Amino acid sequence: MRADNPMVLQFIVNPGSGGNEADVTSAIKDHFRGSPHEIHIYELKKDSPPGEIKEDIKAAISRSGASRVIAAGGDGTVKLVAECLLKSKEALGILPTGSANGMAKELGIPLEIPAALEIAVSGVPCWVHAVSVNGELCIHLADLGFNAFLVKKFDSLTHRGMWGYARAAWHALWFHRKMKVELDMSREKVVSEAAMVVIANGTMYGTGVKINPVGKLSDDLFEVVLVKKYSLLEVLKMRFTHTGFNPKKVEFFQTSRLHVRSRHRVHLQVDGEYLGKVKALEARILPSAIRLILPPGQEV
Repeated sequence: MRADNPMVLQFIVNPGSGGNEADVTSAIKDHFRGSPHEIHIYELKKDSPPGEIKEDIKAAISRSGASRVIAAGGDGTVKLVAECLLKSKEALGILPTGSANGMAKELGIPLEIPAALEIAVSGVPCWVHAVSVNGELCIHLADLGFNAFLVKKFDSLTHRGMWGYARAAWHALWFHRKMKVELDMSREKVVSEAAMVVIANGTMYGTGVKINPVGKLSDDLFEVVLVKKYSLLEVLKMRFTHTGFNPKKVEFFQTSRLHVRSRHRVHLQVDGEYLGKVKALEARILPSAIRLILPPGQEV
C-alpha cells in the first residue's frame, strides 16, 4: 500500500449485504492497521427510511472530510451512496460484498476484499455519466419486463446460487408475458412486442451476461436494448455460459433521452433494485454525474 500520499477514506458499509456473513468492518480495519491513511466507517442502519439513510451518509462524509467514499455492499449500496455524491468532488469507490456486484465487475474491480481495498487507494477517479430513470439514478443497468420480474422473484428466494437462479428463471418464463411497448427516442420511434427493454449505461449484468456490447460510461449516450423473444434454454445459456442474446431477437439503439409507454403495467428494476410496476418510463443522460474510482489502466 502506498505510504507517500496519505488519504482520508470514508467507508459506507452495508452489514451482511448479499447474505455475506463476513465481518466487512473488521476486514477494513485489519487491512488499514498501521497504514498512513485515515479511515472512517459508517454502518448503515437496518429498516431506516431512505431519506434518513441518505442524510446520515451525507453527515458522515461531511464529518470525516474524506476525499474518497467507498461503498461496501452490493449494487444497491453503490447506487445509494452514488445518489449522495452526485456532482460532488468526492470520488466513489466500490468494495463489492453483495450477491451480484454488477458494477464492480463492469469496472474490473476484484471481488476479493484486500484487492478491492487496494483499488480504493490506488485507483484513479474519473467522471462518468449516469442515467435518470423515472427520477431514479442508474449508473449501470435498468430494465422493464422479464429480467425485472426475475429480480423480484430471485429476491424472494431463501436459497440462491445456480439452482435458485434456475428456479427464478423458470418461474419468470412461466408467468411473465410479453409487453406491447412504444419507444420514443431522440430521433426514432418504435412500436413492438418485447420480452424486456433494457436501459444500458453499462455493458453486462452481475451474472456475466453481456447485454450491451457497445456501452461506455464516458460517452454522451446510453443504449436501449429491445429484447423481443426469449426461451428457458436461452436464459440459462446466457446465465451460465456468459453468452449474449441471439442477435436476431434483439435490436439496439443509442440515445440521450427515452420515453417508454406500455399497454399494461410492467415490472421495473434499476441497478438490481426492484421498483414495482409502471406503465411509462422516462430516461435521460446525466453527464459527468459521478467521480468513480477505477483500477489503474481502466480509465474511461
